This record gives sequence, structure tokens and C-alpha cells, in this order.
Amino acid sequence: MAPVEQDALAVREQLFHERVRECIICALLFASLYILCHFIITQFKKHTDFTAVHDDEDAVVNRIALGLCTFTLAVALGAVLLLPFSIISNEVLLSFPQNYYIQWLNGSLIHGLWNLVFLFSNMSLVFLMPFAYFFTESEGFAGSKKGIMARVYETSVVLLLLTLLVLGMVWVASAIVGNDAASRQSLYDLWEYYLPYLYSCISLFGVLLLLLCTPFGLSTMFTVTGKLLVKPRLLEDLDEQLSCTRFEEAAVSRRI
Repeated sequence: MAPVEQDALAVREQLFHERVRECIICALLFASLYILCHFIITQFKKHTDFTAVHDDEDAVVNRIALGLCTFTLAVALGAVLLLPFSIISNEVLLSFPQNYYIQWLNGSLIHGLWNLVFLFSNMSLVFLMPFAYFFTESEGFAGSKKGIMARVYETSVVLLLLTLLVLGMVWVASAIVGNDAASRQSLYDLWEYYLPYLYSCISLFGVLLLLLCTPFGLSTMFTVTGKLLVKPRLLEDLDEQLSCTRFEEAAVSRRI
């Protein structure tokens, strides 16, 4: 074998090992986040009567919805922790550039994590969370055989109709806002134009909802904190309190 072919084979083998290492690290990180989110959701969710029945159809639906919600929460938590993880990994690499055991914290791993978080966040936002909601509310079409698959069919149809409705609204909004004739005539640019536009609209709606709910959340937080904390009594006048106590004692004594 020629030296050039040996070098190319060594490079391909190294890339393969790096890819396998990145996949294992991503799987371990997501598994850890999934387990943590499962404990968080099971701690705060409402315990229903059918969760204890293992053969009941509603219990199976509840477990599937719980898994989808746990997956979505794990993706959201990973998106929140991704920026601090990137900063910390960069600082560790700059502090220990020659350490062999931390070389897996490279730019390829961070780039792969960003791509996975972006993909799974879009999938959770557009498909998984609506599917979980409609799946828990579904009962199957009228006249069809009852079961899990009937609920899956109904949920899929409702989700498809909702997707068509949202895409139609986005198409109408883009036709109203845009001035070109192409935006009014066809939907050929669905992947390159309408899906990013839809993602921007959903992000804008989320930001507006955050701005609307943040003041109420802060006011509730300060109210609860004020009830839990004991107010300091450093500025109170003790002589005035003693005088008030003497007056109250005298009034009680006269009544007696």
C-alpha cells in the first residue's frame, strides 16, 4: 500500500473514531438530561387514578405523552445549558491545551451539539408537543375500533390539518407583506423561505408571551418571597412599643 493511501486511511479512521466519540458523548449527555427531566416532571405532574393501571389504554397514552414532554424538556434544558457548556469547554481547552484527556472538548463536538439542539427543538416545537396534547385529548374517530392506533390516527389527522392551517396562514401573511408575485403564486420555496418565516413568527410569539408573563411572574415571586421572609425590626422604636404595651395592660386592668 502506498504511503499516500496509508495516510488517507489513517485520516478516515481518525475521523470515524472522532464521529463515534461525539455520538457517544451526545448520547450520554442527552440521557443524563432525560433522566433529570423525568424526575422533574414526575415530581410536579398531577397524579391521576389511571396511572396505576398498567393495562389501561389511558395509562399507555399518559406514559407516551409523558415521554414526549420529557424529551421536549430535555431538549429545552440542553438549549439553555449549551452556551455555558461552550464557554466552559473553550476556557478548559485554553487552560490545558496539551492535556490528552480533555481534547474531546473540541469545536466539532460543540458544533454537532448546536445542530442537534436546533433540530430537536424545531421538531419538539412543531410536532412533538402538539402531538402529545392532541394525543391525550383524542378518543378515536366515530365508528372506528377503539385502541391506541385509533388515537394515533386521529392525532395524526388533526396535526396534519393544523399544519396545513398554519402554513396557509403563513402563506397569506407573506403574500400580504411581500411585494413580489412569487410569494403569492406558489409554495415551492417551502423549505427555504416559509419554514424559516414560520419559525421566526413562532419565536416572535414566544418573546411577546415572555414579555407579557414576566411582570406577573416577578410580582408573584416577590409576593411569595415577602410572605416567606420575616421583615427586619431594626428601625422600630422600642420605647413606643413599651408605651403601647403599658396602655394595653392598663386598659385590660380597668376592664377587669
